[in-house]
Amino acid sequence: MKSLRLFYAFFFFVSSIAYGTSAWASAPQAQKSEAQKSEVQKDDGQKDNDQTLRAMRDEMERSKTRLELKIPGTEQPVRPYYVEYRLLDLDFREISGEFGTLLNSNHVRNRFMDVEARVGNYKLDSSNFVSDDGFRGFIGSTGSVGIDRDYDSLRQDLWIATDQAFKEAVETYSRKQAYLSSLARQSDINDFSKAEPVHLVEPLVMADWTNRNWDQEARDTSAALRAFPQIYESRVTYYLVFATEYLVTSEGTEIRTNRSFAAIESGMNALADDGMPINHFFATYAVRPANLPAPDAVRKSLNVTGSELMALRSAPAAQDYTGPVLFEARAAAPLLAQILGPAVNGARPPVSFTPVVEQLLSGLGGKSDWITRIGARVLPASVTVVDDPSAKEFQGTPLLGAYAVDDEGVRAQKVTLVENGALKSELMSRRPGPDFDQSNGHGRSAFLSDARPTMSNLFFSSKETISPPELKKKFLDTCREQKLAYCLIVREMDNPTISLLHQDDFQALLASYGGGAGTGDRLPLVVYRVYPEDGREEIIRGARLIGLNSRAIRNIGGIGNDNYVYNYMQSQGNGFAGTALGAFGSAQNGLPASIVAPSLLFEEVEVRGARGEPKRLPLVAAPPMTASNRP
Repeated sequence: MKSLRLFYAFFFFVSSIAYGTSAWASAPQAQKSEAQKSEVQKDDGQKDNDQTLRAMRDEMERSKTRLELKIPGTEQPVRPYYVEYRLLDLDFREISGEFGTLLNSNHVRNRFMDVEARVGNYKLDSSNFVSDDGFRGFIGSTGSVGIDRDYDSLRQDLWIATDQAFKEAVETYSRKQAYLSSLARQSDINDFSKAEPVHLVEPLVMADWTNRNWDQEARDTSAALRAFPQIYESRVTYYLVFATEYLVTSEGTEIRTNRSFAAIESGMNALADDGMPINHFFATYAVRPANLPAPDAVRKSLNVTGSELMALRSAPAAQDYTGPVLFEARAAAPLLAQILGPAVNGARPPVSFTPVVEQLLSGLGGKSDWITRIGARVLPASVTVVDDPSAKEFQGTPLLGAYAVDDEGVRAQKVTLVENGALKSELMSRRPGPDFDQSNGHGRSAFLSDARPTMSNLFFSSKETISPPELKKKFLDTCREQKLAYCLIVREMDNPTISLLHQDDFQALLASYGGGAGTGDRLPLVVYRVYPEDGREEIIRGARLIGLNSRAIRNIGGIGNDNYVYNYMQSQGNGFAGTALGAFGSAQNGLPASIVAPSLLFEEVEVRGARGEPKRLPLVAAPPMTASNRP
């Protein structure tokens, strides 16, 4: 599907032709009187020389009172019923190393705006519509603005963007009405929900990079992989992010919040002796750069990951299998991220002009199987699932998904999604769904992307748990009862967004895998055969899990008491966000989240063995590499 952003310039051109002149009477005046300059000082950031909120507020007042469009043949001019200004002030560092050498070190400061205008009313408006031209009406104009927080410059940018967004909304609303009039039955679900205005202006926080030498750390940590000459390619990347987010709406919401996170992500690739591509990854996240692990700890973790990759390289290929599978906690948490992410989304999908969009959403797992099932059992009767944006840690381990107000200006709420196995609620943004029509503060987005119902800190717990040794014993007993030669343990799930270093490899994977994501195809990474007769374990490569969807987790054979905190990034990329692929995120474009979950035993899982054509091995052996990057 095409992104909205690809259509902005074209739509602005079309709107200008259709409506002739600007919807505004005039641009904002750059010269202001002394009386205007000495307006009543609200808590808008002026004390720290940040004129951003003041500029957004003043231009919003003009939008509310003066923005209208007179269309020939109509009596009443068209006005937006809702206008929203979002601005992201981003201070971003990215440092990458490979085998002890620095690949790049970038420090970028940018400010981006996004303007949304809605035409119509809360019941039916210009949003949530996919026409024959692609997505339309989710967001308005977007673009870069000056980084100096200058009042006049920002007002000028907002003026142009509002004009563009409003004209686009008018055109989209007309197309949507025409399409809906051709339907025999229209949806009775509103397009947008009302929300109480929120005023939250946090003190401005400057970026704190600490006194750590991040360039040298990238060199030192990436050098750990020199000990594995069979690794063809690797990359260790540090992401350090500080952001100030602004939101002003025509409903009266005014927000300035600060957010930060930091990450170390590493992908590494090799080839098995038979030419099968093998990949692995390491990732660790923190709420701020100072909390990232020290270089020695990162080197140790990379050494473990590299050793596992070497074991996978020489491991036998997986064979087709059906039987019990034990997911250790480190694998169970990301598995739940993939399954529950779409399932707990309560918003309805956009109105679609073409059935191809519906098919695509279903294939990618973008439609929840839990919609309209409130009160029904969706998980084992002992299980409760809670999403809590206010939680900051779990048993001393920091959680990434905490926030006070979501990206649509709604205060975050703790939501019990499943209680004693029964579905009680869903995550909601301001886009209503069949079951709920109000937001519960989970409309989240990254880098000014579309706000969607998204997990924050998810807790999967059970009243009936057993210790990991007892769970493994139950697993082996089940293997023996079924008289299987071996059974499978999954110790880690893959994240190809990080583990694959080339876009071509990633696209090839999606071509073979993406269509099955909605029906439960999953990508395990570290998988072991366990032989029940003697307990011997053997690592295998190339396995793929089949049919592990939201229906499969209704019955779980056993649940451990070894809760594991899985901090990760939810992808906000087009075609990924809100689908089963949304769990494949990276700090480069992702949204921080956490899942707390224990080990899980499934009594029957279908596993497909290795498939695909192997690659040709290099004609010449790799050059020798010393264990150190220093002469």
